[in-house]
Amino acid sequence: MSGEQENDNGLRIDGRRPLELRQIRLKMNVFGHADGSAYFEQGKTKVLVAVYGPHQPKSNTGRSSSKTAGGVLNCQYSTAVFSFSAGEHKRRPRGDRKSVERSLQLRHSLEAIVRLELYPRSQIDVFLEILEADGSEFCTAINAATVALIDAGIPIKDYAIGCTVTLMDLKLTEDNKKAPRTGVIDANFAEECASEVTLSFITLPGINSDPYKGMVVMGHGAGQRLHLSKFQTLRNQALCGSKHIKEILDEAVRYHLTLHSPFSPFNLQISLD
Repeated sequence: MSGEQENDNGLRIDGRRPLELRQIRLKMNVFGHADGSAYFEQGKTKVLVAVYGPHQPKSNTGRSSSKTAGGVLNCQYSTAVFSFSAGEHKRRPRGDRKSVERSLQLRHSLEAIVRLELYPRSQIDVFLEILEADGSEFCTAINAATVALIDAGIPIKDYAIGCTVTLMDLKLTEDNKKAPRTGVIDANFAEECASEVTLSFITLPGINSDPYKGMVVMGHGAGQRLHLSKFQTLRNQALCGSKHIKEILDEAVRYHLTLHSPFSPFNLQISLD
């Protein structure tokens, strides 16, 4: 695959600018039998989340919760066998090493925003399925899970927002001189494959008071190294993208809650005697 991911106009292969997000679409309350659910699209990456609880623990997980002040989160991150492009299939949707690691990372991220102290000796289950993988899957999963928790009525401190930054390969200019590397946010699958390194930034509560507090960084790449001098620039780009994502999610959530409010003009029924 070619490492040249920009055209002569400085646009990426899908027509976006370096700091432009993919289109985000979401729908809440897609499962009637779940306490909360969300269907989330970020570009061609599609995620489905269902939240159950709080409820009484049914496994050994609940025993440990009795020793703590609050409840526990049980997160399951899985990827559908048909989620990848044509000709590529995942052998196991869950239980492999990557799924276990992602489940643990998802739980740690959500524990930072859910007010578990309000649910002693209780358990909240978050089941997440990647339906289609086209880059930035984990960050998209974080965004989808946050919306599903809100749909379930689970009190949270703030949104948990995920945004990737990808350092693209060098590109040759017309005079055969190498142009400087540039960071692009919300990378798709082709960009991640052709990049030097991809960083996933998870922004958690506390980022507004302290720029270095409330942020989780995960690196992805085939053994590539990132010089520390470039990290600050990539971090700022991720923060910019995270703010835009939060604005989009907040607007969508407010619209959903207004539309389904009992006082909404769409839900009011006027009876005439």
